[in-house]
Amino acid sequence: MHALKKNRPLRRIVLASAATVSGVVLLLSFKPHTAAVTAPAVSAPSGGAQVTGTKTVTGDSVDTRWGPVQVRVTVTNGKLTEVTAVDYPQDNPRDQQINSYAIPTLRTEALQAQSADIDTVSGATYTSDGYRQSLQSALDSMSG
Repeated sequence: MHALKKNRPLRRIVLASAATVSGVVLLLSFKPHTAAVTAPAVSAPSGGAQVTGTKTVTGDSVDTRWGPVQVRVTVTNGKLTEVTAVDYPQDNPRDQQINSYAIPTLRTEALQAQSADIDTVSGATYTSDGYRQSLQSALDSMSG
């Protein structure tokens, strides 16, 4: 019998075992997303009275899975003129990478919508939800 034919069953066992171990490691390192929760629609304050002049308010700090998110808004004569993220996850390079595009996108969306009824930024779901909630709390405090 040829020498290579003797080693093949053992080689197959070793390769199958290595593939199985690799597959288990990959499965255990997989981090599934939590179930998506649809956020209630949010909108600009509906207190009836129009805000005149310029007013700046900081919204509530909203705790997210990756850290707190908080925004500050400026309203001039009833129009949302500025939205600034004063706190958002940036403790590690991945947070910094995600939020380097998410925060400016959320700001633009809020200024265009003139409300907190903005889309979630793909890849930044938790930051988007926290941003939207903090923005709505700031807009709500404008009317109160």
